[in-house]
This record gives sequence, structure tokens and C-alpha cells, in this order.
Amino acid sequence: TPQFKGLEDLYQSIQTKHPGTFTILGFPCNQFRSQDPGSNDDIQSFCQLNYGVTFPVLGKTNVNGEKAEPVWEWMKNEIPGLMGLRRVKWNFEKFLISADGKAIGRWASTTKPESLESAIVKEIQKVEKNKTLMSSGPAKEDSRN
Repeated sequence: TPQFKGLEDLYQSIQTKHPGTFTILGFPCNQFRSQDPGSNDDIQSFCQLNYGVTFPVLGKTNVNGEKAEPVWEWMKNEIPGLMGLRRVKWNFEKFLISADGKAIGRWASTTKPESLESAIVKEIQKVEKNKTLMSSGPAKEDSRN
């Protein structure tokens, strides 16, 4: 659970530098040694009171097995883990999804959140660059002849 602090620090750092361009979604899961046994309200309170979490923490979900939510099946298939592993190994495994909905990164639960900032900022900068290119577009002709 100390990763909550790291995730919140990462979230706040990116929000400060690139407001409104990034969010973290927390998916509590009780499939790993019953680490999230409480209700959804209990989990929300725990995250907010103990770690000051301001990013969305969703309802408890399954990430592995036949009851795994479709978003998890999609992410695991898009970016398999080490040696092609198509399951989440442990809580706090992290995925990065681009603004256009592509899975572009996956990190083990042991990866410290702060180490992901450069990869996230790189993706934000890609989007910002593309928006700039799209908004400049081809020059319009003067119709006042």
C-alpha cells in the first residue's frame, strides 16, 4: 500500500506540469492474498485518509480468471507480461494507455510509480505535438479577391 503515496505524488506532479492531460485509475482487487477485503466504501476511505489519494479509485474488480473484467483481458492481451504471461501477477501492476486508447506500457507491481513519470510525460508531449500540428493545418486562401 505505500505505492498509493507514490501514485498520488506522480498524479499530482503530472497534473501540476500538464493539467488535465492524465489520470490514474485505481482498480482494487482482492485476488492477491485477500489484500482488499473491505467494501468499496472502506477501500475509498482507506486510500483517502491514509494516503490522500485524489485520483479515482473504482469499485473492486477481478483482473484474472473467468470473471476478469473485459478491460483487464484487453490490457493483458495487448501487452503480455514477462515470457508472454497473460495474467496480472500481483496488485499494483501498472498499465499506460495512450490518449487514443492504445496500450503502450506495462510495469510490474515492484516498479515505483515515480519511475514512470518520463514515460507518461513523453506520451503527453506526443498528444500535445499532434494537437499543435492538427491546429496549424494547411493555410487557408484569402477569399477577398
